[in-house]
Amino acid sequence: MTKTTPKVLVTGAMGQIGSELTLALRERYGHDNVLATDVRTIEGPLAETGPCAKLDVTDPVMLKGILERYGINTVYHLAAILSATGEKNPGLCWRVNMDGTLNVLNMAVEMKLGTVMIPSSIAVFGPETPRVNTPQETVLKPRTMYGVTKVCGELLGDYYVRRFGADVRGLRYPGIISSETPPGGGTTDFAVDIFYKAVQNGEYTCFVKEDTSLPMMYMPDCIKATIELAEADFSKLSHHGDFNVGALSFTAGELAAEIRKHIPGFRVSYEPDFRQAIADSWPSSIDDRAAREEWGWQPAWDLPSMTADMLERLSARFGKRL
Repeated sequence: MTKTTPKVLVTGAMGQIGSELTLALRERYGHDNVLATDVRTIEGPLAETGPCAKLDVTDPVMLKGILERYGINTVYHLAAILSATGEKNPGLCWRVNMDGTLNVLNMAVEMKLGTVMIPSSIAVFGPETPRVNTPQETVLKPRTMYGVTKVCGELLGDYYVRRFGADVRGLRYPGIISSETPPGGGTTDFAVDIFYKAVQNGEYTCFVKEDTSLPMMYMPDCIKATIELAEADFSKLSHHGDFNVGALSFTAGELAAEIRKHIPGFRVSYEPDFRQAIADSWPSSIDDRAAREEWGWQPAWDLPSMTADMLERLSARFGKRL
C-alpha cells in the first residue's frame, strides 16, 4: 500500500463483494478517494456516496483512461464471471476473468501502481485436492472454467511480482454470505439464498445435498480479510496472490438446523443439480496458517453469530417478525 492516501479503483463494484467492500473502503479512505466501476450502470448507495464510472475491464484503453483520469494508485479487481454462470458460458468466463486480469496487471506495471488486489477462490481446487484442511500448497486441478481462470490469475499475479516487482495480492475466497446482496451465480449461493427464503417463505429447496460441507465466510470477515491483506507489510509476505483464508465450515443441513433455532417451522428439501458436482470437487475445510502467520488473519464470526445477525437484518428489511 502506498504511504499516501490511496486513490482506489474497484472493478465489479456492483457485485456481491464489491458493493459492500466499496462502501467500507470509502469509509476508511474518504468517499472521494474510492471509484466504483462496473460494466453495468452504478446505482443505489454506491452512486450516492462517491465517484462512479462505467468500465469494461476487457477494454485496456478504457481501463487506462479511467486510471489516468482519476489518478488511481490502488486497484481492487473484483470483476469476474462466477462458477455456475461460467459453466453456462465458459467462453465469456475466460474473456472477462483472464483478459480483465491481464489488463489490470499490465496497467500496474506500465503506470507503476501500488497495491493490486486480485481475489482468487476455493474454485482453484479440484477432486485431487485434499478436501479436509486443504493445504496452502497443494494440487490445483479445477473442474470449472471459473476455477481454471482463478488458477491462471494466481500464477499471473505471482509472475508479475517476480518478473516486474508489482505488488499483487489475493485471497482464495470461500463462499461469501451477505445480508445486503442477493446470490450472484456461484455454487455456494445456497448458503445465502437459504436465509432469504427462510425469512420470506419459511421453506427452501436446496440445490446441494444435505451433507455437502463447504468453507464459508460472513461478509464482514470477507471485508476485514481483504483490507487487512491490502494494508499488510509487503516485505513480510511469502505468498502473494493465493492466500487460503478460513472462517466457517458447515454442511447445508447444519446451516438449516441453525436457522431452525430461530425459525422452528423452517422446511428444507434437497434437490441437487449440476452444482453438486462442482461442490463435490471443492474443499470442506481450509488450512489458512500462511494467512495467520504472514499478516495476522483471524476471523471474527462463527456459525451461530452469523446466523443470528443474518436473520435479524433480513427480517428487518422484509418487515418480518421471527
